[in-house]
Amino acid sequence: MEQHIDLSDFLTNYFETKQCTILSREQGQIHIQLTEEMDKELMNRPFYWHYIKKIGREGEPQTLRLITDKEKTNEPGEWIHFGSPRLHQIINKLIEKERYTRLFEQVRTSENTPLYPWLVVNIKISYLGVQHKDEIFSVGLQLLHGHMTSNMMDFLENMTLDRSISDYCYTLTPMITPKSGFLRIQNLLRQHVQNQDNAWAVTSIKQLETEKATLKHFYEDELDHPRYLEELEALEKRFKPRITFQVINGGIFYLTASSN
Repeated sequence: MEQHIDLSDFLTNYFETKQCTILSREQGQIHIQLTEEMDKELMNRPFYWHYIKKIGREGEPQTLRLITDKEKTNEPGEWIHFGSPRLHQIINKLIEKERYTRLFEQVRTSENTPLYPWLVVNIKISYLGVQHKDEIFSVGLQLLHGHMTSNMMDFLENMTLDRSISDYCYTLTPMITPKSGFLRIQNLLRQHVQNQDNAWAVTSIKQLETEKATLKHFYEDELDHPRYLEELEALEKRFKPRITFQVINGGIFYLTASSN
């Protein structure tokens, strides 16, 4: 399976889609000029925008400098990484507002041009235990012949997409249903998970058993005490290894034959 989506690419695509200006992008750093809408969504300045609106002035959206390379965290900016609050905030906004879409590649043509249906799904896989690790995949499945790619956002990056179809274009009927396509994507990601080193899970189980033994020793003959049972449950939630799949968003994209 191909490498999961690069965080810098994901952030750049996200902010450009939101009409923000990428002021600069260097190795491990992205400097973004936010729009008013994105400032309101991400920067937690409700009193500022309320005041600006009240006095009838035009507000000044902030810039955001994100650091994706841990070795550069001593430089000005906010370190963003898989598992960081800022990334969770962005993902939650995507889930909340843009869970599903239907887009068409924009084509300038004077001839009848077919557009091929793709199922595109962005998924977050979380490995939960002693340590927390997230992976984000952007998977595309062509719904006619079943071709699949796991770096779909890179594939779409330089395309012009819109909610309306271009003149002289028409869509082809899928041979694979979206439901069946999603199951294929699920199986691909499950296979990816199965191929991962499970040392993290072994470490989590060992830590869980150690913590349970310590807790049991502390309560000794009061193992039916409600407080013991609460703390035991909390340990299970904290240390028991588990893997979760979360759909961030997705949709059907109609693309030209040259895109296949």
